[in-house]
Amino acid sequence: MKAFSTMTEYFDLMLRASAVYVFIVVAIRLFGKKELSQLSVVDLVFILLISNAVQNAMVGENTSLLGGLVAAGTLFVINYILKKLIFRFKPIEKFIEGEPIVLIYNGKIQKQNVRRAGFTMQELDAAVREHGVDSIEKVNLAMLEVDGNISVLSEDFKARTRKKRVHKTLGDVQ
Repeated sequence: MKAFSTMTEYFDLMLRASAVYVFIVVAIRLFGKKELSQLSVVDLVFILLISNAVQNAMVGENTSLLGGLVAAGTLFVINYILKKLIFRFKPIEKFIEGEPIVLIYNGKIQKQNVRRAGFTMQELDAAVREHGVDSIEKVNLAMLEVDGNISVLSEDFKARTRKKRVHKTLGDVQ
């Protein structure tokens, strides 16, 4: 009878860990993917506090080594299953990963998309400068990618790419 009680306790632990995992994934998705691209000090502290806050919800009173291993193993299994589902089913991928968002198109800020992505104009300006472009008007396309990074394509990028091809071609001829 004690073995059944122990198995029930570990099954409960697995359910708790699974529920916490799903909650955290959904919460991160609902509160914005921007947080995943580059962690600030505030974001790091937030993640550490969240993990501490949900620890007891996952393991309850079972603070044994085996209890911790069961919870961690469950998280690995749930993560593996979720990645397989994301790979196989596009609607799940779209919900979890999101879709790229156009932030700038042909030098014009897509204000509604910038607001939807949760960016300030200062953050957008900084992202453009990080890509070596000195003004938004010179940006052909800026996208918020699903991983939270911003990709920027500009006339300068095209010119540099063209110049490299010309140099490479001339180098081949000489």
